[in-house]
Amino acid sequence: MLWGGNKGTLEIRAEGGTTRLRATFPYGAETELAPGRLEVIAPRAFADRINGGGEIHLLAGHSYDKPLASRSAGTLHLTDTDEALQIEATLDDGTSWARDFLAANAAGLIRGLSPGFRVAPDGERIERRGDGMLRTIGKADLMEISAVTRGAYPAAQIEARAWGVCTKLVHNDGLHRTLNRWRA
Repeated sequence: MLWGGNKGTLEIRAEGGTTRLRATFPYGAETELAPGRLEVIAPRAFADRINGGGEIHLLAGHSYDKPLASRSAGTLHLTDTDEALQIEATLDDGTSWARDFLAANAAGLIRGLSPGFRVAPDGERIERRGDGMLRTIGKADLMEISAVTRGAYPAAQIEARAWGVCTKLVHNDGLHRTLNRWRA
């Protein structure tokens, strides 16, 4: 079966026993973490750690007990651009948590993509906005990125669709017909 993302944020393809994942975490998108508390991650905020080659993991649910891919294993590749952090991973479905993630994603239960990071001492700017505050993360150490049920950044949502041809016979007002269409 072939899976892919319909919003360009996460794409999962299972081909010949290998599952490849591509995701995008967009920079510059404000999100409300709590009423009146906004946060935005500036372009290339994670560049130092990404370019420095430090270990970074792709996890299920921010759990280091459930790794899906890592740079040291050669299964996680990150590209930092002005627009977004681009993620490419090769998943091994030999672990129960990887199978659980893939099944939950296919069922529409896991939709978020969330970075786990530490803000550098000089890496944030906080400004007042009316009754609230905006925190801009300008420099942070990316430790991991996770597939989560509900991420804080709505622009980094996961939506997967099955890309297969449906050839079921469907009964419609006494008529049988074959559907050849993309199936969601």
